[in-house]
Amino acid sequence: METFSVSQLTERIRSNLESAFPLICVEGELSNCKFSSTGHLYFTLKDMGAAISVVMFKNRLRFLGFELRDGMLLRVRGSVSVYNQRGTYQIMCESIEVTGSGDILAVLEKRKHDLAAEGLFDAKRKKPIPRFPVTVVVISSPTGAAIRDILTILRRRAEGIRVIILPTPVQGSEAAPIIARRIEQANEWNLADVLIVGRGGGALEDLLPFSEEVVVRAVAGSGIPVISAVGHEIDWALCDFAADLRAPTPSAAAELVSESRVETREMIHSLAVRLTNDMESRLERARLLIKPFKLEDLEYWFRSILQPRLLRFDDDKEELIGGLSYRIRDIRQRLELAVLSIEAGNPRAILERGFSIVCKENGELIRDAGVVNIGERLIIRPLEGTISAITEEVYKHEEF
Repeated sequence: METFSVSQLTERIRSNLESAFPLICVEGELSNCKFSSTGHLYFTLKDMGAAISVVMFKNRLRFLGFELRDGMLLRVRGSVSVYNQRGTYQIMCESIEVTGSGDILAVLEKRKHDLAAEGLFDAKRKKPIPRFPVTVVVISSPTGAAIRDILTILRRRAEGIRVIILPTPVQGSEAAPIIARRIEQANEWNLADVLIVGRGGGALEDLLPFSEEVVVRAVAGSGIPVISAVGHEIDWALCDFAADLRAPTPSAAAELVSESRVETREMIHSLAVRLTNDMESRLERARLLIKPFKLEDLEYWFRSILQPRLLRFDDDKEELIGGLSYRIRDIRQRLELAVLSIEAGNPRAILERGFSIVCKENGELIRDAGVVNIGERLIIRPLEGTISAITEEVYKHEEF
């Protein structure tokens, strides 16, 4: 039997695969799409039975006229290539065509619609997260990076919080019922003030347990407030919509749980510093004010403070009296002028100067000679008595 080195075997596999599939079209559902630091695009095509890695180099991406999203159904054109250093094979993608939505995404959308119709995602069902939780239950893999991140952050930000870990698998077909059971156990035993349910990032299919109906219903039915922390910020699961609060990452969930403690600690520290500084400032001012005073000098200082105020009081009093006197004289003069004006308009005063009132027998006052007819009787009223007269002549234009 021929013996191969690893490099020889890999090279023969590469030669056979690449020569057998120089140009192919593969259709599958997009998953775990990401860009490398060099600008190349890496993603996975999968169906219900298998998955294959795909790479599209930066120089081909300029021909891509749409945005890729997990769950898309794609038709990829390219060639099969073997990466010797890792012993893996992949498709070197030349072009991509969207052919629809994948089966997994379609199933999730239908499940989301059905659960939302039941009201499991309603905002009125959501409970507030306690500001100062004493105990936090974390439902996740005990060996995952998510647990380490949560414990590190809580230890740094809120050392007094008690953390209970309820271990569970976070991917695979057996994960969903165990996750749901852990949520139920936390409620049955009243273990915590808040639950964190989640895991680190991964492909869409890796996060599927957190979108299973049994998990969503357990989250929605929890009497203890639940924070969903599934994957990275761009990832999502249906339990995010049922939870009382969604955290973009497990680390963010730990920060949200401890946020009030940190803010309160910082606020108390700030207030203590302000209070201390204010008291020290007031005491220093008091010392400076008291320093010049001696017991034997108190009378002198008292007089030096009081005397200027007494003088100012006297000045204000004299100014007030002077102002009132001037005001009274002004009012008296105006009153005298008003009396003279009224007396000057008194009809009796006018009659005393020799004027008389002339009117007709019917009492109509004569202001114009033109209204009097010859032979008409007139009544003349001087200051004293009444005179009756007959009109003999009328001069209308001062002809008299």
